[in-house]
Amino acid sequence: MKFYIATDHAGYALKEFVKDYVTSKGHQIIDLGPDSADRVDYPDFAKKCANSVISDNGSFGILICGTGIGISISANKIKGIRAALCHDAYTASMTRAHNNANILCFGERVVGKGVIENMIDAFCDTPFEGGRHAGRVSKIEDCSMGSNLD
Repeated sequence: MKFYIATDHAGYALKEFVKDYVTSKGHQIIDLGPDSADRVDYPDFAKKCANSVISDNGSFGILICGTGIGISISANKIKGIRAALCHDAYTASMTRAHNNANILCFGERVVGKGVIENMIDAFCDTPFEGGRHAGRVSKIEDCSMGSNLD
């Protein structure tokens, strides 16, 4: 699998750990920044990662901020992105199986390294189930194209 990774300053300390873990599992990872722990705005890096995933069919993303909340909200503004804030292996597995998530998000201040390893494994090992879930994912995509008045 190919992953793009980005963080903000509050997720920066975990980035090298995640990159090393992902590559140790035989996956490719491309670092989109930032290059230091200096303060940055997470929407900028969420957008960079989301656009990379959209532009590179079949790729995935990993986004990290302090809680994972802001960066996941930002990424989900990009059409075609299904960024999921996960806290454990179960949520990471279910978001792939049921939502066909293409970006895994989490918070550096929320989860530990062992949980992160388990989430990455679950995200990578779980295929999208399709079936009844495919229609729901299609409706998610329609939400990004409609108005708030629909």
